[in-house]
Amino acid sequence: MASNAQVEKWSPETWRSKPILQVPDYPDAKALADAEAKLATFPPLVFAGEARELKKQLAGIAGGTGFLLQGGDCAESFAEHRADNIRDFFRVFLQMAVVLTYAGGEPVTKVGRIAGQFAKPRSSPTEKRDGQELPSYRGDIINGPEFTPEARIPDPVRQLEAYRQSAATLNLIRAFATGGYADLERVHQWNMGFVKDSPQGHRYQEIADRIAETLQFMRACGITSDNTSQLRTTSFYTSHEALLLGYEQALTRKDSTSGDWYATSGHMIWIGDRTRQPDHAHIEYCRGIKNPIGLKCGPSLDADGLLRLIDVLNPKDEPGRLTLICRFGFDKVEAHLPKLVRAVKKAGRSVVWSCDPMHGNTISAVNGYKTRPFDRILKESLSFFEVHRAEGTHAGGIHVEMTGQNVTECTGGATAISEQDLSDRYHTHCDPRLNADQALELAFLVAEQLKKERDAEGRPEPKTLIA
Repeated sequence: MASNAQVEKWSPETWRSKPILQVPDYPDAKALADAEAKLATFPPLVFAGEARELKKQLAGIAGGTGFLLQGGDCAESFAEHRADNIRDFFRVFLQMAVVLTYAGGEPVTKVGRIAGQFAKPRSSPTEKRDGQELPSYRGDIINGPEFTPEARIPDPVRQLEAYRQSAATLNLIRAFATGGYADLERVHQWNMGFVKDSPQGHRYQEIADRIAETLQFMRACGITSDNTSQLRTTSFYTSHEALLLGYEQALTRKDSTSGDWYATSGHMIWIGDRTRQPDHAHIEYCRGIKNPIGLKCGPSLDADGLLRLIDVLNPKDEPGRLTLICRFGFDKVEAHLPKLVRAVKKAGRSVVWSCDPMHGNTISAVNGYKTRPFDRILKESLSFFEVHRAEGTHAGGIHVEMTGQNVTECTGGATAISEQDLSDRYHTHCDPRLNADQALELAFLVAEQLKKERDAEGRPEPKTLIA
């Protein structure tokens, strides 16, 4: 394990002395420094106490109780920052949480890829179109998606816009979560538009009806959303990949109550599969903050490498500190995941195991669109649960890229989106996302796995529901 002396040497800027990957080449160093200095004067987006509450919930999941639902946009967009988009995302997220809570009979911790998910790692620093080569689009916090030389120049002023959009998004999400929109009395109203008439909408309607019956009984007993806040409000947390470390450093603050350092850009941040080198800058930054941390685990990570990273990121083995987000590809789970699970279990380390069935299943369609076949997403999710059942460990979460919009970006699902359909409503600036109907269908599949786990443990059918 990492020594206390090593941890004590950390400060928010020590990452700058380490090798770093996936960073943009800003042409104006002074403009970058000025933007980061201005960000450092802005109020925090989230608070240390909120991050501690999330860590407490994740500690319960690491101990085998509860489930983590983490999802949201591939990369947030400045152009699509509208209240209706945020609302539609939030309500399909609530639908997914209700389905999972009802099936598992245990609390679902809700963490969005939102209010900060602006930067994206890329497999190549440049891209070519029609013979022209330009820097890759790295997310709206860095450059623009338009394929022009001007748009692709990294602009540090975009960091200020990303902060402002994150603040506005957080403000609306908090209002939805605590202002009555998340009230279980509204459970039928969360069924929406094109989803309502789909197979998943009908399945959700059945659960909503059963919840309404339960709430009617509770009202007769004097328990209502007016006198029971758990029925009226919900806890919702934000997360993003900590890729742009200058932005993260500018929003790193010392907590006045504990004296610890926290990233105040989001409640939870994660380290991507391309930036998890143990002696590089992203691991160096993340090891010193006290937020819950996610670590993407892909096929190139072996058991020894994972244990080394766990020692660096969670040397005190603090429950809830570390979530391992596994992303292998539907046909690689059984070859890689069991080895990692056995090594962590043998070492006695406390982690949350979560499945990212999206990033290992991206393909190019015949018409040139990047897509993710829904059957592959389901197969990877199912394999994840099967491995944990076989190893006697807790399958603790799911991590998906999804939207509340009726997009056609991932093929398949109950509505059978074909490769020819992709061009109809392909709106993502980066990676393909599940639409609301596909996201809900995935929730039902995961719910079936949670029910199997509940039945195997002999836990009773849930009688009440807190979303």
